[in-house]
Amino acid sequence: MMHSFALPASYFYKRLAIFFLALLLTGCASQVGGPVRYDDSMKSRGQSGRIDVIVLHYTASTKPSALMTLTNRDVSAHYVVTDDKPPVVYRLVSEDKSAWHAGESSWYGRTFLNQRSIGIEIVHPGWTRNSNGDKGIPYSDAQIAAVIELTRDVAKRNNITPENIVGHSDVAPMRKIDPGPSFPWKKLAQAGVGRWFDEAAAAKYEANFVRTGYPDAGWFQKQLKRVGYQVPESNYFDAQTLAAIGAFQMHYRSDRVTSRPDPQTAARLMALPTSGSAL
Repeated sequence: MMHSFALPASYFYKRLAIFFLALLLTGCASQVGGPVRYDDSMKSRGQSGRIDVIVLHYTASTKPSALMTLTNRDVSAHYVVTDDKPPVVYRLVSEDKSAWHAGESSWYGRTFLNQRSIGIEIVHPGWTRNSNGDKGIPYSDAQIAAVIELTRDVAKRNNITPENIVGHSDVAPMRKIDPGPSFPWKKLAQAGVGRWFDEAAAAKYEANFVRTGYPDAGWFQKQLKRVGYQVPESNYFDAQTLAAIGAFQMHYRSDRVTSRPDPQTAARLMALPTSGSAL
């Protein structure tokens, strides 16, 4: 007859301790000689750069005020281009970190762009909406040259395409108007930084729209969405659509920013490529 007996609790604790010690030693043995070694000979196709948008802003303030705000409050940018002679480029946030510059924003369906964009602030006093065609204080040639050089460098290092070099007003048209109508977007595009429309094609389209009338709201909404703007498909000129038209005009027809549809705006919108630049 066999006798049953209970093992003491200490026996089980000892066995458990030996088990975990063996696991620990096994893990250590796999890392003898230092940290984990990685084999980089294989690469996945399913990947893209984290940064794919550059957003340009103006500070609407002086240099001292802008630097104070961007370094001491819950708003920031990766770079600041000053209005000094010559301009100084401050790097306030490393490109591998997110700066808090875009806020609630959208471009080509991508939202809240802080996580995937580089923010560049340009020291400038700002612009006030008006009906007399005043574009505000122009940017200096030296400052724009510095912006072009910086933007080109950032775009090259991050493989950012021309259509993704935009203004704050482009990605947040209901809230923002910077860098304003005095910002020379065509000059940037001519330098290979950003997108522009096919001017010859736009002239032909405009003549046709003058003759037949500009398209309806649904057409504008589809075209605006095609080139990156966030608009509803309401088929009428609601506030969001009109704000996007105004942002488009500030970028591509800055001499007459009305936020209203017209033949010239329709023509330039139609002549703007979905990706790349027509220059």
